[in-house]
Amino acid sequence: TARPDGSIAKIAATALPSVVTVKIRTASASGNGSGFVIDRAGHILTNNHVVSGATGPGEITVEFVDGASVAARIVGRDSSYDLAVLAVDKTDVTPLEWGRSSDVVVGDGVIAVGAPLGLEATVTSGIVSALNRPVVATGGDDMSFINAIQTDAAINPGNSGGPLLDMSGRVIGINSAIARDPGSTSSSGGSIGVGFAIPSDQAAKTAQQLITTGKAEHPIIGVKLDTQFTGEGARIADPGGVTPGSAADTAGLRDGDVIVRFEGKKVPGSNQLVVAIRAKSVGDTVHLTVERAGAQIDITLTLRASN
Repeated sequence: TARPDGSIAKIAATALPSVVTVKIRTASASGNGSGFVIDRAGHILTNNHVVSGATGPGEITVEFVDGASVAARIVGRDSSYDLAVLAVDKTDVTPLEWGRSSDVVVGDGVIAVGAPLGLEATVTSGIVSALNRPVVATGGDDMSFINAIQTDAAINPGNSGGPLLDMSGRVIGINSAIARDPGSTSSSGGSIGVGFAIPSDQAAKTAQQLITTGKAEHPIIGVKLDTQFTGEGARIADPGGVTPGSAADTAGLRDGDVIVRFEGKKVPGSNQLVVAIRAKSVGDTVHLTVERAGAQIDITLTLRASN
């Protein structure tokens, strides 16, 4: 039955053929997540944590909404951005259109598509609840840093890797994590109206890097942070915190400096600083404020790529 342009029903009907369920099977376990087609060459974007268990012996298949099941292989993956690109030998596919996450504002309507709890081709809707939400997620030995879009669209385990669409059907985020009740002792969780998505501007750039080189580029300033520091800001380790010859060294950062602002925004702690840096690109010029010997100093530096 026809539905008007701009309706959730019309957007869902258009997007669903491009969204897949990613199924993982190994000798000891199985699982599923979501993904979506990003080009006509058969590349599919998903979360790294969806496929990381199948990097050794095991198989990955993707299932389309029409029931077609196709073997997939990993082209490249990155645990820090929690993204992975798969490839399938299927070219009669239609990619979803990228939107610009930088144009998104709080209150915009959004639609999440994926396979929560293994329920393929599920559509939920909501709004953008917040932007630039620093999220640090841990999966096994991997840690990912997300400058996330927060949404109240229902997101559950299995939605991971699926698209978050705007009301024009364009991808503005990749559903990646859900919040858990701080008082819960359970290791699993479901939707409580607080879900997080990797912004499309970051995801599109990283996906292209993974396709081209098999790995992603990480911007760094060139310091080691003191993870035991409990004050406000991110403290550079002392001694040995500033890497000789790094961007930080060139700009004049010193061991023991406490970075309190990044691009004019307060830095609550080390993880939030890493998230903010990872949201930038190699070659970007950034501004920091550091506390040193009771004084505040403004420093400008250019982000470089990690080796």
